[in-house]
Amino acid sequence: MARRQKIIAHSVTYSILRSDQKRKSLLARIPSFFWIYWLNFDCVREDLFKALRETWQIDEEEYRKAFGADSKDAAGLKPIGTLQYHTTLLLASELIVYAGDMGYSGSTFFTTTNNTYLVKSIPRHFESSFFKNDLLLPYAEYMHDNPSSLLVRITDFLACNQWSLGTALSLAPTHHIIMENIKTGEGEGWETYDLKPMSYFYPERDVAGGVLTSEATKSKLADDFNEKISLSVDDAAEFTLQLQKDTAFLAAHNAVDYSLFLIRIPSSTSTPSPPTWRTGIPSSDGKWIYRAAILDFFWAKHKVHAKAMTGLIKAYNTVDRQGPMSVTTESGEYRERFLKMCTEMVETGRGE
Repeated sequence: MARRQKIIAHSVTYSILRSDQKRKSLLARIPSFFWIYWLNFDCVREDLFKALRETWQIDEEEYRKAFGADSKDAAGLKPIGTLQYHTTLLLASELIVYAGDMGYSGSTFFTTTNNTYLVKSIPRHFESSFFKNDLLLPYAEYMHDNPSSLLVRITDFLACNQWSLGTALSLAPTHHIIMENIKTGEGEGWETYDLKPMSYFYPERDVAGGVLTSEATKSKLADDFNEKISLSVDDAAEFTLQLQKDTAFLAAHNAVDYSLFLIRIPSSTSTPSPPTWRTGIPSSDGKWIYRAAILDFFWAKHKVHAKAMTGLIKAYNTVDRQGPMSVTTESGEYRERFLKMCTEMVETGRGE
């Protein structure tokens, strides 16, 4: 693990494992003002997330062990990559490269050594502020009341609690979410798809036929899934109903641009019982097991950044009518296209 990643991992696990300790005095924290990669984090609304973990029957001791509580490797995490975000726009004969990160280059990902949980940084301020100030409490209430929700289970939210050189220079992410990893147990033959409605305007793909952006950038767009999810009539009905409930919740809070993370697993793989979309739903034809979760619901239409993007796209559409992007459309409209995408993937067959 590279030094930077190792320090970030250690600071994350240190905050989780010592969340019950009192914050140091201002005098004692003076040296940390000069740190670059190590940041001091608070577990935001620890009471809410602890209650959620109880609702989900997550044992607290096992949860802490996943982050290295009983390990000589204090990090308890391993890196799994960085995502970059870039949007290319052509306006008034000028090429505008818009860096959507607002500072730090992308989201860093770690997984616990037992692959049970993922740590994802939320480097863009407008996303972390939306989750912390607008969505956190409604999310906790909704997930408590809807144990079958397809929204990914977020078990902790970390926020940097003091300024340092690292935060001033945007060299380390100041917010992280901890979420359940539905890829746990991944083995041979597993297929993963990150799915969004592709009928929107994607500048990377649609401006000048995509020739202005690299293949690496275009590869970061949503995946294609051109096959069908074969489900029993009952499983299909429950899937559709849950999608309707979850997306209604997100639309009510102005969220757009979320995705369906779909995993297709060979039927020979053993999965826990009872079958759920978190652990595995068997296909009606006996060939596959499916897992699914709704991810990345941190882009809100009412935030200043989203409003600026909306204005920019409206200006672009005066010279090249492409329609809205997935991040500039209305939340209700995004919900409709998202539901259409999901329901069109489903076919019903005779269950056993």
